[in-house]
Amino acid sequence: MITEAEHAVRRRRSEVLRAPRGLSGVLAGGLVALTIVVCVAQWLAGTAGRPGPGMTAVVGHVLATVAAAALQLVATRSPGRGAALASWSVLVLTAGVLWFGWWA
Repeated sequence: MITEAEHAVRRRRSEVLRAPRGLSGVLAGGLVALTIVVCVAQWLAGTAGRPGPGMTAVVGHVLATVAAAALQLVATRSPGRGAALASWSVLVLTAGVLWFGWWA
């Protein structure tokens, strides 16, 4: 039988893991949106005969989006540390894409 104190500890752990999962979900969704923007920009540039972001940027965004979606799936379905690691991995992956693909 679970005591009231144990129930409170489990609830607190659940709340602590919920924030990184939510943040990583938002970031993964944002990465999907950025990938769509880069793909459309490349397509429009190609049809107009102008230079676009380039295939390297398109492939990089697509690969990062696929990885972020897979990590987010792990984060939502795994309990405990696996979920936390996957959530933080989405954060690092998104930061990398923003740094190398948009700011540098």
